[in-house]
Amino acid sequence: LIFPSCVFQMDKTPESFLDLFPLDAIVYLTPDSENGKYIDPSKVYVLGGLVDETIHKKLTLQRAQEQSLKTARLPIREYMVKAVNAKNYHSETLAINQVFDVLSTYYETRSWPAALQAGVSSGKGYVLPDEISN
Repeated sequence: LIFPSCVFQMDKTPESFLDLFPLDAIVYLTPDSENGKYIDPSKVYVLGGLVDETIHKKLTLQRAQEQSLKTARLPIREYMVKAVNAKNYHSETLAINQVFDVLSTYYETRSWPAALQAGVSSGKGYVLPDEISN
């Protein structure tokens, strides 16, 4: 994905992103990163995805660290609050299409609340503070 020109370019290649870009240009997005609110158009963001029925905590963070990559996460906890729900379910782990929606909306609006609202479904248990009914 190339954000500076507002063009989203996707290429399929058998090569690893590690072979295509310098390590210092790569940022691996993982919900387990401590780094929130991090978008730099000069960087290449890896939207990692694991297809599994269970979520393996910190697996994507571990993979990024093994490859000496910088990490970042979407700033869900900085801009959203946990909604009260019957299941008491709250997750910052999103599907790749949701992450893409958040990033593309952020690029267009430069607004984290608008971007998170576009990509984080209410089923994740998080809402913007102004969406909580009093």
